[in-house]
Amino acid sequence: MAGRINDDDVKAVRDAVPIDAVVSEYLQLRNAGGGNLKGLCPFHDEKSPSFQVSPSKGLFHCFGCQEGGDTIAFVMKIDHLSFSETVERLAAQAGITLRYEEGGYNPTHQRGERIRLVEAHKIAAQFYVEQLDGAEAETGRTFLAERGFDQAAAQHFGVGYSPAGWDHLTRYLRGKGFSDKELLLSGLSQEGRRGPIDRFRGRLMWPIRDITGEVVGFGARKLREDDNGPKYLNTPETAIYKKSQVLYGIDLAKKEIARTSRAVVVEGYTDVMACHLAGVTTAIATCGTAFGGDHIKILRRLLMDNATAEVIFTFDGDAAGQKAALRAFEDDQKFAAETSIAITPGGMDPCDLRLAQGDDSVLKLVESRTPLFEFAIRQMVTRHNLETPAGRAAALDEAAPVVAAIKNIAIQHESAVQLAGILGILDTQFVVKRVAQLARWARERGGAGGRGPGGPGQDRRPRAYEAPAAPQAPSGPALNLRSPAHRTERELLKLALQHPGLVSPAFDAYGIDEFTAPPYAAVRRTIMEAGGAEAGAEDTPGYLARVRDTAPDDSVRALVTELAVEAVHARTVDEVYAGEQLVQVRLRAVDRRVADVQGTLARLGTGADPERYTAVANELWVLQQYGRALRNQGAAAL
Repeated sequence: MAGRINDDDVKAVRDAVPIDAVVSEYLQLRNAGGGNLKGLCPFHDEKSPSFQVSPSKGLFHCFGCQEGGDTIAFVMKIDHLSFSETVERLAAQAGITLRYEEGGYNPTHQRGERIRLVEAHKIAAQFYVEQLDGAEAETGRTFLAERGFDQAAAQHFGVGYSPAGWDHLTRYLRGKGFSDKELLLSGLSQEGRRGPIDRFRGRLMWPIRDITGEVVGFGARKLREDDNGPKYLNTPETAIYKKSQVLYGIDLAKKEIARTSRAVVVEGYTDVMACHLAGVTTAIATCGTAFGGDHIKILRRLLMDNATAEVIFTFDGDAAGQKAALRAFEDDQKFAAETSIAITPGGMDPCDLRLAQGDDSVLKLVESRTPLFEFAIRQMVTRHNLETPAGRAAALDEAAPVVAAIKNIAIQHESAVQLAGILGILDTQFVVKRVAQLARWARERGGAGGRGPGGPGQDRRPRAYEAPAAPQAPSGPALNLRSPAHRTERELLKLALQHPGLVSPAFDAYGIDEFTAPPYAAVRRTIMEAGGAEAGAEDTPGYLARVRDTAPDDSVRALVTELAVEAVHARTVDEVYAGEQLVQVRLRAVDRRVADVQGTLARLGTGADPERYTAVANELWVLQQYGRALRNQGAAAL
């Protein structure tokens, strides 16, 4: 049975690994103000960034889907790991040795399955690299050299060689402590007549890495005539490898993709290598599958859907390449980025082009791109007889919706004029009006046509309040952020979590009933049970961790995270602003109590017990005086 990781070690891991460094391995982050960062949420499909990271607090929160938590929670969620697997991975990154309770630590049995599979692939990748230098791998080295790749290029991309024997890697990994079950689960071995044998034998090997740089699979190229397998053989679907969710080269290209807001999609491993070596360092490729929705999500998180972002597809000019380009166009509307296509000359792929004409030819190929919608239109109209009125009308009916779906209105208009020319329709305005009409209908239906600069399907309804609604607590109604009381209570709780030193010790004297929204009252109780805001003045990250750990359920914990990450609505967050929020929350509580006491006094009437009546009247007088002092003196009266 696996031992429990020591609590102090968990805290050490949480403190040692900056959350922004971890999150930025998966998506591009930009300044959100107030020390926070923002990006497109990796947990749901969104059009504008609502995912925020607070490096100073070690927390993230998405104001769209309400996912939130610390570094450990982020990695658990995005990589589908258990708590212990996540801590072990982060500890390895930080160089922290973990201590285990209840029986100590056995590396063979206590590492999580995913961690073990990743370790097996890491060792296998190094094993294959070492084999590439051997005599048997001469054919592999020749293959690379014939395509313009020297030893340095092979090392840069981690290219290796799998020996032709039945079980070289299998026996090697067994010697490293991996069980037969783990080898089969990893996809590195397969079941043979007498037990596991190597899946890849006598092939050139490309390690496939996820966006964080971990090896999760391999692509293997056939080299020998007696190899009856397919030309390219990939790792099968495993717990760590899903071909629809990985992009070859993304680990090398991600920073440049984020910096330049451009990605170049090619078709193979050697094409990625050729592009990078030629200076196109944003090149990536799919791994034995068509470019699809999950690949788009990976790129959108890096491109951040800004107005100048661009995705360039490169395809051969043959029929198969044209078919692939049209298939890519079907997904065009899932991008906020502009999409283009670069057709390689003479049926050559980028690798062949570089070999034949040099690095500059690859750069020129990318720069000679054509908008994907223009390519698609020209392919569509070739199916019709443009010599006849009926053929031109049919072509217009097919192509006009494509032009109507172009995001940029100016380009849409220009493309409509261009479409008229392609079709040979002399009445240009007829085509322009037809496209505009289709775009308007699509907008009215909430369709993809006429997307604005904010991205596909952007919601343009006015918002009553810029802060997003918090998750509903089971104990009360949904928050009404139009309510001044709720807005102020929210601000005060944000201050108590983010800047506890500004509101303590006054905040700790506030009663739970001073927060009228049940979810906010639950957060106030949680802060109190975690030791109060005064305890967080010295160590805010540790204080936040205690508050989150003290939360009675996931709903309250999520709201704590949200309030800890959401920006405070003030240009200057200081004692003056904090005092204003303290006063407003207390003053509203006093006014509510005054109203209650006035009602009690009215119900008692003049015939009531004199002692009881006097006591209630005195309470009313004290409350009214306190309220007056709060209005006149502000925080000094607290």
